[in-house]
Amino acid sequence: MDYETKVITATELKLNLGKYLDLVSNDNEVIITKNGKKAIRLTPYINDIERYFTVKEKALDYQYGGKKVSYEEFMEIYENSELRMEYINGEIVLLSSPSTFHQVISGNLHVILRNYLKGKTCKVFYAPFDVHFFKKDLKTPDVMQPDLLIACDLENTVTEKGRYMGTPTLVVEILSRSTRSKDMVDKLNTYMLSGVKEFWVIDPKNKSVLLYGFKDCGIDFHSVSKNNDIVTSYWFKDLEVCLGDIFEG
Repeated sequence: MDYETKVITATELKLNLGKYLDLVSNDNEVIITKNGKKAIRLTPYINDIERYFTVKEKALDYQYGGKKVSYEEFMEIYENSELRMEYINGEIVLLSSPSTFHQVISGNLHVILRNYLKGKTCKVFYAPFDVHFFKKDLKTPDVMQPDLLIACDLENTVTEKGRYMGTPTLVVEILSRSTRSKDMVDKLNTYMLSGVKEFWVIDPKNKSVLLYGFKDCGIDFHSVSKNNDIVTSYWFKDLEVCLGDIFEG
């Protein structure tokens, strides 16, 4: 049976419940309307990666552009997949391979930050490296792989399996054409509300750095650096980075 999205009224569901449950169990979707507005969505239970992405690719009516899953379902899918993915606002986001210039920038900045942190308790990590971000007042975390991050709370936040469960102090995202919107909106929101102190958005196209400093889960400071400017950290007061060193090819 081809994938189908069926829109019905609440009355139709009551009269033909068995029929529509069978439809959903065959990997279709049923949307129930109430007073002319979409109110409820019935979707198949997700229990493996192939089924999830088959449904996701064909679904055109989801509010956020992807299929919503629980945190537990995401972790089940993630643990059984070799694909790189993130979990943002209840949606699974696949990560594409980075460009050559993206990797050059990431490598340059990793060396700069590693040298800066020599002798300090903080450590720099680079993707793929999973971080669970717990936003203020929300129980379900977003799970993301920042391009680079500085963690200063490693002493008590690493599990027996070696998984980091703390909150980074500084996070860096390198923009790409496919991730620009999420990095600038969704990830900014997550980092701000989860206790991150500083967020760098690096734009390879314009060779610029947008820096945010966070305080009390809000934006306390922001700046834009370009050309041969010096980027001065918001949180690490003695950290200064020349843009030319970041984008050196």
